[in-house]
Amino acid sequence: MRKRYQRKQRKSNQKFAIVRGQELMMQVPLPIAEVWSELQTQVEELTGQAGPQILRAILENEVTRRVGPPHRPNPAAGCVRWGKQPGYVVFAGQKIPLERPRVRTREGQEVELESYGQLQQDGKLQRAVREGLVAGLSTRNYRRAVESVVEGYGIEKSSVSRQFVAASSNQLRVLCERRLEDLNLVVLMIDGIHFGGQVLVVALGIAESGEKHVLGVWQGATENTAVVKGLLEDLVERGLDVQRRYLVVIDGSKALRAGVERVFGERVEVQRCQIHKRRNVKEYLPENCQQDYDRRMRNAYAMNNYAEAKEALQKIFRQLERINPSAARSLEEGLEETLTVHRLGVGAVLRRKLATTNPIESCLSTVQRVARNVKRWREGNQPLRWTATGLLEAEKKFRRIKGYQEILLLKERLNPSRLQQKEVRAVEVA
Repeated sequence: MRKRYQRKQRKSNQKFAIVRGQELMMQVPLPIAEVWSELQTQVEELTGQAGPQILRAILENEVTRRVGPPHRPNPAAGCVRWGKQPGYVVFAGQKIPLERPRVRTREGQEVELESYGQLQQDGKLQRAVREGLVAGLSTRNYRRAVESVVEGYGIEKSSVSRQFVAASSNQLRVLCERRLEDLNLVVLMIDGIHFGGQVLVVALGIAESGEKHVLGVWQGATENTAVVKGLLEDLVERGLDVQRRYLVVIDGSKALRAGVERVFGERVEVQRCQIHKRRNVKEYLPENCQQDYDRRMRNAYAMNNYAEAKEALQKIFRQLERINPSAARSLEEGLEETLTVHRLGVGAVLRRKLATTNPIESCLSTVQRVARNVKRWREGNQPLRWTATGLLEAEKKFRRIKGYQEILLLKERLNPSRLQQKEVRAVEVA
């Protein structure tokens, strides 16, 4: 015997749902995707119209709180309505025209609306412009790339340029005001990038946790000692401890080396980039010898033992003296500092990362990509602003350096505890 609820359930699967003899609902299948494709434009337009209405309601709400309802002013209020005036607010990443209600005191002085200022300076337009230009848009093509559901303005070339100047200036200020006391840095990397006949010297730090941090940028005409010294002194003012010993990785520039020594003294450990050393030696050799000697140097730097690696490089030096004395002198210059990570006993995985300037050059390649649409470099802080924007963009993708588990061991060898210092002195006395 069928139950009553079973019959009802079967009937409700039909087009008409019948309950107590009355037709309540008709189920008709509709092509939802086709309906949405036809209505999407109207829905977006409706959304664009609702946004300005909400913004007008926000302004009207503040006026009502200050003055009272329309045509019924509050006698105790010290302000009165004073008509409206054409204005604008930022909505959907662009400026849109909006009438601004005016309020004056009973003495006739204009009263600024707090909500109106906030709706103009919410930062959305600057963020939209910054993200667009960082992604590769040019100021000329920005208008074509922006789709909006409202009739706005402020996306022409000149306006986009002004908004990016403001946004990148804020990025530069954030980078140059960072405090460094709590980063627990162990390694510093310094390198330069050239824009418009000027050089920007950049510092990258690696903390004891293996995390990388952009520390600062300094502008100069050339990559000279004074620029490097100015950058490092700025880092010291922002909290870098000069009493600690750091491993400083550079590309082999004498100006960088001199600037590091002036700020940190002789206690600093300097690692010269092994790739730059191989490249410099290779340029002195004829083409038929370049690949062979580059392979020998690469194999020597790949050795784990400091003494063995140094002996292999000295053997190459003696061979180069007979073939090309200039290449031999290039290899000899700063040879000991290319083996600093070997001498400190850094493990193979971490050593491959700290023996070159690849980590900081990766950041600078992001800067070049971000600034690739700039065709004319001007004087002032334009190179600084673009470099800071590119560095902070690269920082978003930072990961911990490979082999970070050994950084604490490197830190102990750079800054041994008092007990370790006593043990070393005892061994020296014995």
